Amino acid sequence: MLTTAFSGSLFVVAAPSGAGKSTLVNALLAQEPGIQLSISTTTRPPRPGEQDGVHYHFTTAEDFERRAERGEFLEWAEVHGNYYGTSRLSVEEKMKSGTDILLEIDWQGARQVKKQFPDAAGIFILPPSIAALEERLHKRGTDEPHIITRRLLAAGGEIAHAPEFEYAIINEEFNVALAELRAIVQATRCRFAQQAARNASLFAQLGIHALQQS
Repeated sequence: MLTTAFSGSLFVVAAPSGAGKSTLVNALLAQEPGIQLSISTTTRPPRPGEQDGVHYHFTTAEDFERRAERGEFLEWAEVHGNYYGTSRLSVEEKMKSGTDILLEIDWQGARQVKKQFPDAAGIFILPPSIAALEERLHKRGTDEPHIITRRLLAAGGEIAHAPEFEYAIINEEFNVALAELRAIVQATRCRFAQQAARNASLFAQLGIHALQQS
């Protein structure tokens, strides 16, 4: 028997605000067409320009709570009075079809995911220094000074959870960090379980079988 029912891999990427996570993820997705970014479900109303099923799956609080009770989310949380979550059913369906899924979430969400998918590849993006993190937050120009201060204070607590992840990438030189991220993706795809699931007929022809648990 195979050690996994999924031929696709699951990647969980987390980072403190300003570490460059979204920029790295977007560049990875552009270069690796076999990976899809998971679309979160939320109860907050759409913002101008946002489309249901593209930016988020929008729903009501009542529907979200019912689905959460049924265990339909890999991870979920309440943020500023609104729910946000990742559909377990959607992720599993895509992974069974051989699609790799990437979740861009915080460490708390990653911890929830790992309980259900212990083989998920956890990747934490680190800044080269707190000073560099502060500089990047200022350069973004999207937050007021007091918000930047709050993000910097939160960063220490978030970084403290980096040891819970299998991989750590220091985003000092963007191209180097992106190459490291792609290397993690390629290595994960070569895990025995993924190769066996993606190439079942070849493995059977070669007489290769999954190791039996003792």
